[in-house]
Amino acid sequence: MSSSKTKHDPFAVLKIKEFLFFLNTRFFLTLAIQMQSVIVGWQVYQITNDVLALGMIGLAEAIPFIAVSLFSGHVADIISRKRIIIVATSFLIVSTIALLYFSLDTTDIIKHYGTSPIFIVIGCIGIIRGFISAAFPSFMSQLVTRELYTNAATWNSTIWHVASIVGPAMAGFICAISFSAAYKVNIAFIGIAIFSFFFIKSKPLPLKEKKERLSQSLSAGIKFVFSNQLILGALSLDLFAVLFGGAVAMLPVYADRILHVGAVELGFLRAAPAFGAVVMALIIAYKPPTKNAGRSLLLSVGAFGIATILFSISTNYYLSLFFLFLTGAFDNVSVVIRHTILQLSTPNEMRGRVSAVNSIFIGSSNEIGAFESGVAARFMGLVPSVAFGGIMTILIVLFTAKFAPKLRNLNMKNIE
Repeated sequence: MSSSKTKHDPFAVLKIKEFLFFLNTRFFLTLAIQMQSVIVGWQVYQITNDVLALGMIGLAEAIPFIAVSLFSGHVADIISRKRIIIVATSFLIVSTIALLYFSLDTTDIIKHYGTSPIFIVIGCIGIIRGFISAAFPSFMSQLVTRELYTNAATWNSTIWHVASIVGPAMAGFICAISFSAAYKVNIAFIGIAIFSFFFIKSKPLPLKEKKERLSQSLSAGIKFVFSNQLILGALSLDLFAVLFGGAVAMLPVYADRILHVGAVELGFLRAAPAFGAVVMALIIAYKPPTKNAGRSLLLSVGAFGIATILFSISTNYYLSLFFLFLTGAFDNVSVVIRHTILQLSTPNEMRGRVSAVNSIFIGSSNEIGAFESGVAARFMGLVPSVAFGGIMTILIVLFTAKFAPKLRNLNMKNIE
């Protein structure tokens, strides 16, 4: 009886002290990363006045991130995940200090080398993110019991989206003062994240049943994901929804050409999906989508595609704001279900490698999706390209529903 009550307590994981410190680290680290993205973008654009340079920032981070992900997953399964997170975030501070140095008026590096030093540091940050992305979700699963995985994923997602709302707005405000001031605040937030993590005890790594060569270990995560219909279906849905259905990358152009609004309204448009995700996360906390989870996943991604299409054809600012809100809300349902499937279906000794494969699918898809959106808009036109993305998302849902029956009929209570 107590177990049943725990499952339906929306604040169950918040009663675990170590998980609260984990969420605090998650919040300030996400806040710092989101701030850094805005600061670097503004700085590079101010130096180059080149829109293409903004797109290259994403690729400069995504390529090293993908390249290191499989190895970082292997490392997360053989070395203390707490140690990996602390070391990686420490290197993130060093990288941000380098960005701070480039922003100072006393340095001539940017004058001599242009933006190349900034892009080199961004590439290093991509490597750092690869290790954090493998270790973080794996470590989270060691802080809570299996019956709390859905609740933990919900609050973890909520904190991420709140930080994603606050971070860019805060960065924009501080950048108005100076880039160096923004980087200093950024460094302070990363420091708080590391400090908070020291209050969590190290957790023992799961024992491996057999010894594996490095090549076997690296390929094991890929083989496991591609042999598991539930995990592969959930990851593929999320991947293609972000790749094809992401309208956020085109928001500056939509604000200017379609909605005829300014920078303030653009800020609200960018925040709308994250706000929708937070609202949905609070609903999920009270009513977790464990029963008929597969159907809920497919319907939510399909609804995400429909909301994207409606946004693409809207010429009213407030309607567009509402449709973006819906994209974030529906997307968060799939995020929570996907994270729960990963945690419940993955053996303890493989969590790092499976998290790494997940990060390859999802972690860099925003940057690559932004690139896809730009290419599609160039060849198809702005409105047709976004509508096409929504249509493709719906077609992918229908394809998955037909060819992944295990996912379609999933009841997560059956794999708990």
